[in-house]
Order: sequence, then structure tokens, then C-alpha cells
Amino acid sequence: MGTIPSETIEQIAAANDIVEVIGSYFPVKRAGANFKALCPFHQEKTPSFIVSPTRQTFHCFGCGAGGSVFRFVMDYEHIDFPSAVRKLAARVGITVTEKLHEGAAGENREGEVRRLLLKLHAEAAQWFHENLIKREVGVASRHYLVARGITREIAKRWQIGYAPDEWDAFGSWARGQGFETRELIASGLVKTREEAASATNQTLNIKHQTSYDRFRGRIIFPICNDVGEVIAFSGRILKEQEGAPKYLNSPETVLFRKGSVLFGLDKSKRALIEADCAVVCEGQLDLISLFECGVTNVVAPQGTAFTDSQARILKRFVNEVVLCFDADAAGQKAAERSLDALLQNDLIIRVAEMPPGEDPDSLVRREGKEAFEHRISGARDFFDYWIERETVNTDLGSLGAKMQVARRLAETVSRVRDPLMRGEVVSKASARLGVLADGFQELVSKHRRRDASIGRDSPPETHAGGATTSAPRHDVVMLCVLALRDETARQFILQQNWREILAYVPDGDILVRILESELRPGDPASLNAFMVTLSPAEERLVASWLLQRVPADAGAMVEKWWLGIRQSVLRRQLSVATNRIKLPELSAGEVVNLQKEILDLQEQLHELSQPAGLRANS
Repeated sequence: MGTIPSETIEQIAAANDIVEVIGSYFPVKRAGANFKALCPFHQEKTPSFIVSPTRQTFHCFGCGAGGSVFRFVMDYEHIDFPSAVRKLAARVGITVTEKLHEGAAGENREGEVRRLLLKLHAEAAQWFHENLIKREVGVASRHYLVARGITREIAKRWQIGYAPDEWDAFGSWARGQGFETRELIASGLVKTREEAASATNQTLNIKHQTSYDRFRGRIIFPICNDVGEVIAFSGRILKEQEGAPKYLNSPETVLFRKGSVLFGLDKSKRALIEADCAVVCEGQLDLISLFECGVTNVVAPQGTAFTDSQARILKRFVNEVVLCFDADAAGQKAAERSLDALLQNDLIIRVAEMPPGEDPDSLVRREGKEAFEHRISGARDFFDYWIERETVNTDLGSLGAKMQVARRLAETVSRVRDPLMRGEVVSKASARLGVLADGFQELVSKHRRRDASIGRDSPPETHAGGATTSAPRHDVVMLCVLALRDETARQFILQQNWREILAYVPDGDILVRILESELRPGDPASLNAFMVTLSPAEERLVASWLLQRVPADAGAMVEKWWLGIRQSVLRRQLSVATNRIKLPELSAGEVVNLQKEILDLQEQLHELSQPAGLRANS
């Protein structure tokens, strides 16, 4: 991908008032010159989350979160920096144009394709939705949805639509909007009669071929990425037809990777973080019904089982999942197939069993929110559920049958990464089977050794964004604050030989970054543009410094702190030279040079210790 120019970032920061942006997510109240709120990033009863309209930054004195308006959107929405920039740009109507770096022509082409397909999907979603809401062709689907508890208002919130039962209704409309057939094929919304290539290999260079709509006679559910952009569709058949699948999804495209998307995540991620638990159901209607009834910490995989990629995404938001798959055999199999991916990502798994013939949609509509939440709170630990399932129809009096079950259970338990959890499950399983815990543990260890030998038991990913950075020593912090907040102080440091001196200051890197930047202390947008170049930990530090008061005599203060830094560096150099001259292997010439260096350093220190009026410029 290209690079978003710093002037564009600064323009977007200037146009997005941080108080308004944060206030659009949750209430903030004025507190003097700033605004306060309960921190969204940790649990607290007394507000310690401060938003500064003057500096256009936020900082929590409780958990240390802080940074620019971009950092807030990134952390709150759990999205990356480019996505946060585009989201804030769209909010104020600014177009983001990326600069290409060398060799980025191919990447830019992919970016153009992506933008075109996003536009097509957004317009398609609106066309499908208007078919359902406004047009005669959507009457039957409207009646069906009402019978399923989906009102007009709910359909609007989820942009549910309808695809007419015609071969080329969508394609004809889309071509009328200026989209070309090859673009429609690349989107997966239409198919060719000679569709030989898989959707993953489709490009916009496909030659014109006879095409027809993929979705026909189906209720359409837009599938969004985690920032709310429509990237695919799922269609539920309205009239049952022999051989026709009940649900049909978009094929994989440059926008859509089925195994990397969780339906509903764009709406539920805040609730997931707050609950630290995800309620997982199978279908779109299940999820929508739960969400609209008030169970908002809910997601659905694009299929009947979790992939490793989906589990990794979910781990960003929660530590626990409750599986609410249907009570039938398919639902039970889906729960079992989800196990590997969820366990490999250290997620705690529970199972809320649905009554026979029921699914989350029917259950929450019949029993209501409170009864459903009671089922969730009482959901069984996955391994309690699993051990019972494996043993209920097994004759444990038969040694052969017992050993077969023990081996199956041991293979499953071996996938638990957390050693404490694995030990608990070993105890449960061995007790239920009536075998020695040591013997069962050996079976588990055997499977773990085998998995390790083929690379399955690799450690989890680490993310640099999670690293912590300790604050520099006090004198460096004070100089950072002054360089960030006061133009006169900043210019004073820039006129010194700061690069040479700060090279000897172990934790002076952040001050170097501040001085190297083109930030303007009096311009909040400029400060925001600088902050996005920092690591999350550095950004938190800078956000806290920006809330500190600048002394009225900043000019005198910066000279004082800079003098202290220079003296500290000279003392360190003098100590090194003094220790080095004691080494026995030095030549006579090296001793003489060190003696001169020591005298020079002593003279510099003596000069710096004189009153300012007597001190020579250096």
C-alpha cells in the first residue's frame, strides 16, 4: 500500500474535534478547561479519562491509555491506523489519497480494485435493501421477516435486502449504474455461465462472458468488516427448492475471506470488550434476534465452525466464548469443530445447549432476554459437556471401549495450551473414566509431543503495540514537555548541539524524535500528526505530558534543564575516561590522550558550574 501524506493526516486531525469524536461514542462532561468520562478501556467508578480540547488529546490517569484522535479510534474500534484515518476522513468529507512508494504500482492497483469493489458492494446493499423495503417485489420477503420478528426498523438497522428471483435483475441494474460486467464478476455478485476460475483468482481483467445473478429469490444479509464496510453478502432462500442451499454466501474475493470475518462484529465489538465474553451463534437471523433483544455481545462465524483466523480476531476482544449452536447433530459437530481454533488461542469455552428443535432466534423470541441470559450464565464448561458426550453411550466396564474414549479425550485435551486449565481437565477426564490421572496425563503428553514435532503447538503471536515503555528520567521528561508545549523552549534546544549531547543520554530517544519532527507546539493538529508516528506506548507518554502545565518562565526552565543534561553527560564521559586510564594495557600515547580528555572534561564541567553571566557560550 501507499503512504498517507502527513499533511493529509494533519488536515484530518484539524477537522475532527476530539471532544466531538469521543462524545459520539459515549458521554463526556466538561471539567474546567477539559472534559471527563469513565474510561472505556478499564473498569472504574470515578472518571479519570480526560479529553483536552486545547491539545486535542486524551489521557486516562487510571490505566495510562492516551494519545491522539487517531489513537482513540484505533483502540476503541480495534482497527489499524489506515482504517482509523479513513474513518475520520469520511466523517468530515476528506478524500484520502495515498502516496506511492517505489515499486508500489501493483499494490496501488490492488487498492483501486478494493475501492471499486467497496463502492459496488455499498451500492448493491442499498439496492437490495430498497427492494425489500420499498418495492412490490419484496412483499413476500417482508412478510417472512415479520413472522420471524424482524420489523421494518430492524431491517433498516441491518440493511437487510431482497434479491429478485430473476436471472439478471441485479446485473442489469448495476450495469446501468456504470459498472462493467468484469467488475461484477470480480465482486462475486454475478456468475459466468462458464465460470472456470475460482472467486479467489478473479480479477478485473476477466473477458466479457454471459453472466447471471448469484443471488436470486433470496433475503440478503450484508456481511461487513469490523469497520462496517459491506464486503460480501449472505442470501437465505425464500421458497424452498430441491437442490438449492438454504443459505448462499458470496465467494471469496479481494474483499472477502470467509474464514477471516465474523458476522456482526462491527456492531458488537464494544459489548464484547465490556462483557469479556462472546456469545457465538450459527446464523445471521440468530445473531440479529439476540442483538435486537439486548444480548449484544454476540458474533457468528461465516459457516458452522471457527477458523484459526476468526479465533485470533475474537481473542482481541474477549477471553471467553459461549457456543450457542443448534441442538441438532450439525450444531454439536460445529461446536466440536470449533474447539481446536478456540483452544489454540487460549479462549475459555463454554456451551449453552439449546432445547431440541430450538435455536437462539426462536428461544430468545419465546423466552425473552432475561431467560436467555440465564442460559448463558449457566452454560457448562466445554470439557464437562464434551466428557459427558463422549462417555454417555460408552460401556466404561469394557476395557477396550474405555481406552478408545480415553485416547479421543486425551487428543482433545492435548490442544489446551494453558497448563493450569489442562491439568484441571486431565483430573476431570481421568475421574470420569475411572483411570489413573498419571496414566491419562501420559496420553495427553504423547499427543502434545507429536503436535510439537509437526509444528502445531507454536507460541501465540506477539504484538509490538502491547509493549510497555517506562517514562524517561525527570530531566528528559521536562525537556520533552517544554519542547512539545512551548515554541521558545523548543527553538532554544534546537539551537544547541542537541544531537551530539542526546546521543549520550540513554533514554533521550523520545526527545530526539520530538526535536526531529516538524511539529508546531501551538497547533493541536500538528501534535496529532506527530503522535501517530510514535508507538502506542510512546503515544501514551506524550498524551500525559501534553496535559502537564508549562511554567510561566519556560525560557529560563529550558535553560536550567538543558544545563543539567549537559552536566550529566560530561560527568558520565569523565567517569568513563577516568576508569579507562587505569587499564594496565594502555600505551603511553593512549594515556596521554586520556589525560588531555579528562582535563578538557573537567574544564567544561567547571565552566558550566559558573553563574550564567560568567559562563562562556558553547
